[in-house]
Amino acid sequence: MAIPDFQTLMLPVLKQFADGKEKTPADIREPIAAEFELTAADLAVLLPSGRQGSFSNRVAWALGYLKQSRLLESARRAHYQITDRGREVLQSPPDRIDIAFLERYPDFQEFRNRVGPTTDATGTKPPASAQASADAQLLTPDEEVRAGAARFQQILAAQLLERVKRGTPAAFERLVVDLLVAMGYGGSQEDAAQVVGKSGDGGIDGIIKEDRLGLESIYVQAKRWEATVGRPTIQQFAGALHGNRARKGVVITTSNFSREAIEYAKNSQIAIVLIDGEALANYLIEFGVGVSDVETIKLKRLDEDYFADE
Repeated sequence: MAIPDFQTLMLPVLKQFADGKEKTPADIREPIAAEFELTAADLAVLLPSGRQGSFSNRVAWALGYLKQSRLLESARRAHYQITDRGREVLQSPPDRIDIAFLERYPDFQEFRNRVGPTTDATGTKPPASAQASADAQLLTPDEEVRAGAARFQQILAAQLLERVKRGTPAAFERLVVDLLVAMGYGGSQEDAAQVVGKSGDGGIDGIIKEDRLGLESIYVQAKRWEATVGRPTIQQFAGALHGNRARKGVVITTSNFSREAIEYAKNSQIAIVLIDGEALANYLIEFGVGVSDVETIKLKRLDEDYFADE
């Protein structure tokens, strides 16, 4: 089962405190996971940072929102207990507790006013449609930031690929060289440029060092194409690799590969990596080729250890 969003978790989280006992997040995660029949694989899913489980993160946000609405209280670090308001809610429990439900409480309204309107990572408000707004509210605030960043990268990747397609053959050759060097191949820029970019036919065909010592070479073929690259092209490339006793090759295109081409490369005895236009754009972004940093956003969390001695 998919991990429930943090609003779906709010009512089950509150019910865990119905006995009035003080509990920690660790105390309630296991029974809630059992309630939703989450598997070990579900619980192993991490946030993109790799530092916290997605389920644990969503439980933490549910606790935080319940606390801001005074359904729960926390008298000491990482320990929560139900309030009289929380008990009243559980006397006639709703079908669901979510942000819309919590808006009835002045404490939560004040909290939301302090936080301000929800925006994505680009600093813009979410789409105005009711469905889009509802979908956005299913995310925790940190998930919203990451989702906004992912949308921003998708737009940037599309813009970047279109710009690459409009460039000259020489510009494309230079871009491929810059990317391979940025990825750690080819030794220095000068070394790479000496062996790549010889065809001048709108793409490049050449050999590049796998490492700075040149212990092994990688054959590179690049296609600045609009049309889909089919199996015959990959098969011909594999033949050229075999003829040169090469063991590794990379085909880069600004378009895409046919299913037959992908299957052929996958089953080839020679290692052939296919990089289509979408992957190319994302590699360019990841390794900082053709793009520049505009702003860095750091996500921080409350450091309870700092306040431990209070």
